[in-house]
Amino acid sequence: MNGRMLFALAAVVAGLTQARAGEISSPPDNALNIDPAPQPMMLAQLPEPESIYAPPAPPREDEGVNQGGVNIDLHVRYMTDYVYRGVDHSELGGHEDAPNLQFDGKLSFNLGKLPHPFVGVFVNVYNSDPDSRFQEIRPYFGIDWNLRPFTFTVGNNTYIYPERDGANTGEVFGKIVFDDSFLFSTEQPLLSPYIYAAYDYDLNEGVYLEAGVKHDFAIEDTGITVTAIADVAYVSGIHQQFIFKSVEGSGLSHFDVGLIGTYSLNTLFNVPRRFGEWSVEGYVFYTDQIDNELLAETQVWGGFGIGFKY
Repeated sequence: MNGRMLFALAAVVAGLTQARAGEISSPPDNALNIDPAPQPMMLAQLPEPESIYAPPAPPREDEGVNQGGVNIDLHVRYMTDYVYRGVDHSELGGHEDAPNLQFDGKLSFNLGKLPHPFVGVFVNVYNSDPDSRFQEIRPYFGIDWNLRPFTFTVGNNTYIYPERDGANTGEVFGKIVFDDSFLFSTEQPLLSPYIYAAYDYDLNEGVYLEAGVKHDFAIEDTGITVTAIADVAYVSGIHQQFIFKSVEGSGLSHFDVGLIGTYSLNTLFNVPRRFGEWSVEGYVFYTDQIDNELLAETQVWGGFGIGFKY
């Protein structure tokens, strides 16, 4: 071979060698069944499962009145007369329609579904009484038991007349109130009919029976409620705890009709009910005798007062 042929042969061999080396260094994708480099994993937060219960709502201002075991019901009144069970105690001394200051406070113990015990006291202060300004002090106690549609109350009254100890006495009483919303499928009772009975076991040994109804007319968004009441009474024996006159007999003694207006001071001053329920109260009543042989008055009387419940 001459020199030119040797050079050409060397060039061909060199070219084949470089091509072969390129095929080895750059194999096709997955030629050697090698997985490509893994991609970085992105972690996504799964949404929390939705609750089937609504989230608790913040308490409203009108909630939280007093859900504890002790409740207070207090009334302070300034009345033209003290008419009790048809008899006007204000005509003893002084003059007609001399004012009476009255205090009535009740403390109840909420025991859930069990009967609710209560204690209380009523006081009538009469400045025109010739013997004692504290004309009558009446402590009482008993239980209330709500067995819907009935509410049962039983208890005891003790009548104390300062400076007139001979008139002091005591009685047991019972009351049944029917919640007639049970019949009419209404949110509030319609007439709340009731029957009340008392028996004097100490001094007078008389029986007092009373039946009545009432209805609340609430004026929305004003805080005003007007309660209409009506009752009729039957007596047997010496039926009254009074200090200046007595009559013994049996029959229908008297009836009462009246209106009680209540205006919420919580509404007026925008005070939440959790601080208690305050109200201004107004009263007007008409009492009339039924049996002229029995002791009762024909009287228009009334007054005003302050109420507090908690």
